[in-house]
Amino acid sequence: MSARDKIKNAIIQNKPSAVELPKIPLFLEEEQNAIETFSRMVELVGGSVIELSTLSEINEFVQSRFSDTHKIASSIVYSTIDVNEDCPHYLLEKIDLAILEGVIGVAENGAVWLPEKNMLHRALPFITQHLLLVLKKENIVANMHYAYEKVAEINYGVFISGPSKTADIEQSLVIGAHGARSLTVILTN
Repeated sequence: MSARDKIKNAIIQNKPSAVELPKIPLFLEEEQNAIETFSRMVELVGGSVIELSTLSEINEFVQSRFSDTHKIASSIVYSTIDVNEDCPHYLLEKIDLAILEGVIGVAENGAVWLPEKNMLHRALPFITQHLLLVLKKENIVANMHYAYEKVAEINYGVFISGPSKTADIEQSLVIGAHGARSLTVILTN
């Protein structure tokens, strides 16, 4: 018997028996003030939250807050640029404002789950200058454990929390360095 076979047999004979993996608790807890906590956390990470009821109110907000914005991509309200998954990158980089529908909000960290089907294009939430995420209040959950339970069957998506930021450059915080310069979450009923 070769040395290699001896080592292989020794490993097989000394293989420990299988042990069941530990059960990980979900840490599911109810958030008493989920909307308030979510709003506070979004603002803490540099974003803003407003509450609006109708699409016409959202349109009015966009027109007043982003009146100098000309290139808007959205599947929710009016759009000036048609964006889809085949859209060329040179067109994407010129978009000033993206208005997209978030699916889940997470109170503990102010993150919003954005599935690929709501992005119009995978790069859009990251390449736009300003990002508006529309989210139903009823879809705010207490923590990431609840959120992951809800997104378990979705193929691709991203949790977005606040505008892009970095403090790598001379330890100075820079907003909008690698993505959207601002994030606004619009909470609806």
